[in-house]
Amino acid sequence: MEDKIREAMEQIRPLLQRDGGDIEFVEYTEDKVVKVRLQGHCVGCPGARMTLSGVVERILKEAYPEIVRVEAVD
Repeated sequence: MEDKIREAMEQIRPLLQRDGGDIEFVEYTEDKVVKVRLQGHCVGCPGARMTLSGVVERILKEAYPEIVRVEAVD
């Protein structure tokens, strides 16, 4: 599953990179939570939470409905 998530994140990465940000996969938990680390301009950005839930989580959950949620970690 982790490899599938990493592949899906490669589709998301260019959206973040064009605004100076990036995203790193951290882990997929037993509770079906994807943990990611935001990087670059995404760190501390007021819109990062909306990007995480509105873009990252939506795309990953559409591809893999078993994912419960996506969380950012430091």
